[in-house]
Amino acid sequence: MNRKIILFTAVSIDNYIATNNHEIHWLHRPEFQIEDEDYGYEEFFQTIDTTLMGHNTYQVTKGFEGEFPYKEKTNYVFRFDKSGKEDPHVDFISGDILEFTKNLKSQEGKDIWLIGGGQVNALMFKAGLIDEIILTRIPIVLGQGIPLFDGKLPETILSLESTKSWDNGIIQAKYYPKLEA
Repeated sequence: MNRKIILFTAVSIDNYIATNNHEIHWLHRPEFQIEDEDYGYEEFFQTIDTTLMGHNTYQVTKGFEGEFPYKEKTNYVFRFDKSGKEDPHVDFISGDILEFTKNLKSQEGKDIWLIGGGQVNALMFKAGLIDEIILTRIPIVLGQGIPLFDGKLPETILSLESTKSWDNGIIQAKYYPKLEA
């Protein structure tokens, strides 16, 4: 049985995952916070043992609470060159990331969290490597920023598995890419 790659992310109403400066401060606005509510994060986090992310996303996650937040997982950061500082909590991948990801999916383990960024999301989607998409839509229009999928994608129908909504306007939907008939 292959491991699933799950894109689990928050997006603005206009489908941005971050501002142009890679900031996600808008996710933490008081009107989007509900006491003791993590929007399914902890439950999801227990189902994965590996993360995948682009270099810019990695830089953003390093800033969470002053340290890298996924130390107990196996973490891979994709970058296009071999320069940069090393990190004991991640392995940097600069080769063929699609081949690397296909190999990773075939190994034993829990599911894999595709944290993003937009370029990595698009690359994985086009290659058919994303098995499930969980989008938490935040009721804010950013107007510009880093799109959920950065680049042109083929028209693809998704199958809606479930939705959940909260009184603050946040809606979470789980989708599966439909297999070709």
